[in-house]
Amino acid sequence: MRIIPEYNDGIKRMLICLGVFLLVFLAIGCAEENNIDEITISNQSENEQVETSQKEEEMKMQISVQANEDTTIFELNDGKAAKEFYEQLPLTVDVEDFSNDEKIFYPPKKLDTTNTPVANAKSGTLAYYAPWGDVVMFYDSFGSASGLYELGNVVSGGEHIKNMSGTIQIRKV
Repeated sequence: MRIIPEYNDGIKRMLICLGVFLLVFLAIGCAEENNIDEITISNQSENEQVETSQKEEEMKMQISVQANEDTTIFELNDGKAAKEFYEQLPLTVDVEDFSNDEKIFYPPKKLDTTNTPVANAKSGTLAYYAPWGDVVMFYDSFGSASGLYELGNVVSGGEHIKNMSGTIQIRKV
């Protein structure tokens, strides 16, 4: 049996068209799967960012200082002294005036200042003065001093520091 050349060309064209159609179909399918994978990866990435953000919020060390029916909130840094102070809470202590820009109190145990930033105190700074072992709440600018380490900064109620007196309660938030 002999194949007519015109008939042979028709089969070739049909096979080529079928091949091109299959390639286009496979390419579209792969592209759709890639889009689905990208969307899935994007959603997973967003979920991980939300979870990380929530964990960071949970890990923030915040304390409240209650004095004279007013509340001041501080956020502590991640220095060793701040962590040790946080672990001593809750506390009920007497607060004292010192100079004309700060209130001080003494935690039950001295704090280790390893890996704790040196303070450049301004209004709202919570610091630890290692030579005396006292915690300092600044209500005015002070600057730095040898042995003064930053524990954190005021988040809210900083205007109450100046009027603190007597016994104060310090708790974890």
